[in-house]
Amino acid sequence: MDWDKLKTFHAAAEAKSLTGAAEALGLSQSAVSRQISALEADLGVKLFHRHARGLLLTEPGRLLSGAAGEVATRIAWAEAKVHDSRDKPTGLLRVTAPTAMGAIWLVPRLPAFRTAYPSIKLRMLLVDHELDISNLEADIAIRPWSATQNDVVQRKLMEVGQHLYASDAYLERKGAPGSVEDLDGHEFVAYGPKRLAPIPNLNWQLTLGRGERAPRESVIEVSTINGMMKSTEAGLGICGLPDYVARENPKLVRVLPEIDGPPFEVFFVYPQELKGSRRIAAFREFLIEQVKLWEESGGS
Repeated sequence: MDWDKLKTFHAAAEAKSLTGAAEALGLSQSAVSRQISALEADLGVKLFHRHARGLLLTEPGRLLSGAAGEVATRIAWAEAKVHDSRDKPTGLLRVTAPTAMGAIWLVPRLPAFRTAYPSIKLRMLLVDHELDISNLEADIAIRPWSATQNDVVQRKLMEVGQHLYASDAYLERKGAPGSVEDLDGHEFVAYGPKRLAPIPNLNWQLTLGRGERAPRESVIEVSTINGMMKSTEAGLGICGLPDYVARENPKLVRVLPEIDGPPFEVFFVYPQELKGSRRIAAFREFLIEQVKLWEESGGS
């Protein structure tokens, strides 16, 4: 079976659309459509039901998709091991991280990594859901939660504190709270929906000092931590934010600075099979040094 056609089919099955497959492969949509049609002609079966909402796998398509996924994973493992057989770290390194941590804390530090390792090409996959590291959807995960898979290696990278923040505009409008009790007269930004929160106790600002009483109401819920930060920056209310998001933002002011929110741990995770990878070791040691510098400057 022609691997180019099979690879195109696999990308379309993963994306559930010709457009998504074209973007993933760097091809035109018409080229993707031609490859899939040619594969269907070779096999004599329909692989997709095409409709306005995208592509749905037929039963033959579902069977082929499973096999194609296994082949793609094996090729990715082989490619990774070829890169790591060279004398110096080189090749593509795919790193997944939550959107806020990745965009605000990690990405600004990457120019120093590129200077140190110009032969490594980085691909940042910033998503708030968990990619499957064991199936090589990414090479490395930076996560504010412990690994849920058995066939991965993880190490604690850092512990992150949380504190209350607001904007100057909000504090001019509502005044600064002088105590935890004063918070009941203020407005709040929160994460929502709560069940999708990437960090435990992300809405701790709503329960702080409330004891057995019901949590405070928020004036706005936002579905990303970056969006929470932007809402706070816009003056919508007080918010409990991880320090890696807020500490370096000059538009945010720490409120009730003596109050600490619940800290959480961040982990460096990678597949067991890539334990000897030079690329992963280089990125791990780089991040350990960056965390040390950040903590020495007051990060935690």
